[in-house]
Amino acid sequence: QFLNTPVDYESLALLGTIMGSGGFVVMDEDTCMVDLAKFFLEFVQSESCGKCSPCRIGTKRMLDILKRISRGEGREGDIELLLSLGETIRQTALCGLGQSAPNPVISTIKYFREEYEAHIKDKRCPASVCASLFEAPCQNTCPAGVDVPIYIDLVKQGRHPEAYEEIMRENPLPVVCGRVCNHPCESKCRRAQLDESLAIRELKRFAADYAVSLNGQRPRAARKEATGKKVGIVGGGPAGLTAAYYLALQGHSVTIYEALPVLGGMLAVGIPEYRLPKKHLARDIEAITSLGVLVKTGVRVGKDLSWEDLKSRHDAVFVAIGSHKDQTMGIPGEDLPGVISGVALLRDMALGKSVDLSGKKVVVVGGGNVAMDAARSARRLGAESVTVVYRRRKEDMPAQLEEIEDAEEEGIIFRTMVNPTAVKGDGRVQAVTCVVMKAGEFDQSGRRRTSPVEGSEFDLPCDVFIPAIGQVTDLDGFKESGLEFGRNVFKADTRTMATNEAGVYAGGDCVSGPATVIEAIEAGKRAARSIHAYLGGHGDVVPPSRHERRLSGPINEEKTSRVHA
Repeated sequence: QFLNTPVDYESLALLGTIMGSGGFVVMDEDTCMVDLAKFFLEFVQSESCGKCSPCRIGTKRMLDILKRISRGEGREGDIELLLSLGETIRQTALCGLGQSAPNPVISTIKYFREEYEAHIKDKRCPASVCASLFEAPCQNTCPAGVDVPIYIDLVKQGRHPEAYEEIMRENPLPVVCGRVCNHPCESKCRRAQLDESLAIRELKRFAADYAVSLNGQRPRAARKEATGKKVGIVGGGPAGLTAAYYLALQGHSVTIYEALPVLGGMLAVGIPEYRLPKKHLARDIEAITSLGVLVKTGVRVGKDLSWEDLKSRHDAVFVAIGSHKDQTMGIPGEDLPGVISGVALLRDMALGKSVDLSGKKVVVVGGGNVAMDAARSARRLGAESVTVVYRRRKEDMPAQLEEIEDAEEEGIIFRTMVNPTAVKGDGRVQAVTCVVMKAGEFDQSGRRRTSPVEGSEFDLPCDVFIPAIGQVTDLDGFKESGLEFGRNVFKADTRTMATNEAGVYAGGDCVSGPATVIEAIEAGKRAARSIHAYLGGHGDVVPPSRHERRLSGPINEEKTSRVHA
C-alpha cells in the first residue's frame, strides 16, 4: 500500500515509520509485529534515564502487556489499552526518547492490527515466532492446523494407518490435499534451515493412499450418539464437506444440497483429471458420507428449493456455495462463438461433455491456477498451440509456481505484459487484439500496476479464446434470503462464520473469494464448531489425538509452555 512513498524523513515520519540511526530494516511475513514492538520497548527500557514516569513506568506497562499477548494471555481491550497508554506517553514524556517510544506499538497496531487480534483472539502467531502459541511452525502455518510432526513421525515408524487417522483429525480431505494442496506448511519447515523442506504434502499423500488401500480396514472416526438436530449445508465443496464431516461426528443429522450433479465443488469440476483423478476425490467423499450424511445433488437454492423451505427443515444452515460464476472481461467480441471461460471449459470436461480442440490455436488470458489448468487441459485436448496472455510479469502470476513451470514444460507459450482489448471474428473467433503494457507504481497487492503503451496494439491469431480472470459467487438464489452481502460474497464473521441471520452460517470461497482448498477446509471446520455450539453442543468438534509428540533428537533448550485457543 505504501511502496510508492518517497524515501525521505518527512514522508516516512507521516506514516509512523520506526526510524533510527542504523538504516532500513526490511521485514516480511516471517516477522511478528507483536514481537517487533516488544523488542523496541525492551530497548527503551534499557535506555530510559528514569527521570520521568511516563517513559520509565509507562513503557514498562506497555511492555508487560506485549509480553502477555505473546504468551497467549492477551485479553479483549488490550489493543485499546496499548493505544491509550501510547498516546499518553507521547504527550507527557519529557524527552525525545520517551515521546517516540510508543511509536513502534502504535504503528504496528495501525498497519497490522489483525496480527494482534490473532494473538489475542485465536492464540496464534501468524509468523510462527511467539513460541508459546504453537508446537511447530509447519503446523502453525497450515490453515487447518494439521499436526504435521506427529503424522510424519508415524509414517517414519511405518504406522501409516495411524498417520492417516492423525491427519483426518484436522483435515477430512487428506487424499485430495495430498495432491492439490498449496502446502504452505513446507514454507516454514525447520529442515529448510539445513538443506530443504521436507516433502510434507507427498508424505500426506502416501499415508492417505496407503490407508484407503486397506478398504474396510482403514481407520474411521466414531460417530457420537444422535442429537436429533438437523443441519442443512448448501454446497458440497471442500468447506461444505468439511462442515458435514465434523457435524456428523457430533451426532447431528446433516444434509448437503448441491446444485451440480456431483459432490466436490471446484475439486470435482474445477481441477482437471490429470491433477486430481476423480477416483481419489471419491475416496475422501465416501469417508464423509459414510457417517450418515445425506446428499441431494442437482438442487439449487432459490430455484429447486426455496430459502424459507430450507430454513424450516433444519435447526441450522451453512452456506458454502463457492465461487463458480465467471468474471467477464467487458471487451468487444466476448460473446462470439469460440469464446469459452476457463471455469466452463474445466466444468464441461469434468462432467463428460465433448470438448474437441484438435488443431486449434488457443489463447488463454489470466495468471491464476484456473488459467494454468485451462491452458494445460487445452493442450491435452489436442490444441495446435496454447498461449497464455497476462497483463503483468510472470513472477506476479498468482498461480502456484509448480503449475507455471509444468505448463512451460508442456510447451505452453507465455506472453506477459500483454492485455487483450477485443476479440475479433466474422461469426466466430479469429483473433484477439492485445496491447503491450508498461509497469507503473505498486498497488496494494505489492505488484506494479500496468497501463497500456500507446500505439502498441497487435492481433494474436486464435480459434478459441479462454478468459480465466477469476470467479465470483452467484448470489441470485439468495436475493430474498435476508442475508447481507459484500462485493459478490456473503458477509460473515471470519472467526465464527456467523451471518446476520441467527442459525445461518457461511464460509469458504463464497465469503473469502476464491482461495485454496486448505483454507476452505478450515472455514468449514470453524463453521462446524460454531454450529455445534449453537445447537447446544459442548467441546471441540475435532476428535482428540491418540498419539504423543515424540522427539527424534536432543533438544538443547528448555521447553516453552504452549497455549492453545
